[in-house]
Amino acid sequence: MSVVEVKRDGGTWQVVKDSTYNRRISLWQTECLMSGPVAGHDKVKTKADPTGTKVIGTINNCAGGWTPWGTYLSGEENFHQYFAGKNDAPIYKRYGISGKPEYPAWGKYFDRFDIEKEPGEPNRFGWVLEVDPYDPKAAPKKRTAMGHFKHENATTALTADGRVAVYSGDDERFEYVYKFVTKGKYNATDRKANADLLDEGTLYVARFDKDGSLTWLPMVFGQGPLTAENGFASQADVLLETRRAADLLKPTPMDRPEDVEASPVTGKVYVALTKNDRRTPDQVDPANQRFYNVYGHIIEMVPPTVDGKVDHGAEVFEWDMFLRGGDPTKKNAGAKYGAGVTEAGWFANPDNVTFDSQGRLWILTDGFPDFDVADGLWCCDTEGDARGQTRHFFAVPKDAEMCGGAFTPDDKALFLSIQHPGEDSLYDKPSTRWPDFKDDMPPRPAVVVIVKKDGGVIGS
Repeated sequence: MSVVEVKRDGGTWQVVKDSTYNRRISLWQTECLMSGPVAGHDKVKTKADPTGTKVIGTINNCAGGWTPWGTYLSGEENFHQYFAGKNDAPIYKRYGISGKPEYPAWGKYFDRFDIEKEPGEPNRFGWVLEVDPYDPKAAPKKRTAMGHFKHENATTALTADGRVAVYSGDDERFEYVYKFVTKGKYNATDRKANADLLDEGTLYVARFDKDGSLTWLPMVFGQGPLTAENGFASQADVLLETRRAADLLKPTPMDRPEDVEASPVTGKVYVALTKNDRRTPDQVDPANQRFYNVYGHIIEMVPPTVDGKVDHGAEVFEWDMFLRGGDPTKKNAGAKYGAGVTEAGWFANPDNVTFDSQGRLWILTDGFPDFDVADGLWCCDTEGDARGQTRHFFAVPKDAEMCGGAFTPDDKALFLSIQHPGEDSLYDKPSTRWPDFKDDMPPRPAVVVIVKKDGGVIGS
């Protein structure tokens, strides 16, 4: 990860090269602290860290979110790809650590990535990392109370009584949607008082019922099946094996839940489900309505209101199918949009979503090239006559993925990340040479900033 300060200078966004905030959070050098219930557990101890409290680096960081006190939360996603060695422990199997990693050289040259030599190392990744971008001396912290899985995101919203809810998706086929609610309340007048707010609270996993209700199932040691009889000796054990513990509660297996974001205007929450080409007809359910779902969909979750405030801490929500991706002109696609979507307006494979301050939903895709269409950015209203009417706004270069999606508070600049342009093409004959377009330069990822020529609000 990197922290980089940028500023607008004469209408152009520039990197502040000498900023004291600029730094790299390195997998090989940066000490991160484990905090919360799992810190110090025997299963996270290693030869290099017999205390089980200090991890060098973070890995495979995916989507994240901001806390109300201005720190950044980053989800550690596909950490399983790096660990070599054979170990038949059930905890590894449930996370896909099979001894046949995608990147086997890591375990070959670094003992920490060989689970035969360091069986505790995989358990030190797959968490939500909290980074304070404004304090370069502050060690990033892995907040273990929010669960151990392939976090695609970690986005926040306040409960009616002032606690903090953190939504997260476990990005794999048939995995679950989660919510963490802090025990303590957010202190808007004392930033330091929130320093360890994310270390104590309740983790929930979602069950979507056919009557339109959504139940958040608490993942608490000693409650229901989360007991010693099922192999859990403490709350730390429940969190270390979040996936197995969730299985026992029987939540709804989803079609790759990735981003989960709450509208700043309505408080409704939107879940991006990228796709699931392995769902069979007998596995279809109300929240995942298509088998062989290659298009993906977006679900709308509606928290109740308490004394005029949206309550993200409630254990029962309502839910609705907001959008189903795919070409609406093809009857067998099963697509669902609002009225008036044009031939250019449909999308597939929603990956991340974000909001502008007006409450418009912006949808970023990953996988659309499978349909010979570039990935990119779509926008729609969530309320009113144009609800669900998606419009195409931006296309990425060939074989790239669209991600990021961050507005400045005035909605006059939009930051977007263009990942892996030219992916899977040959180095000497790449499918694109974006962004340099020079014969001696390969394609490379970059952050772009979109502004209007007149300096106005994006999308107006």
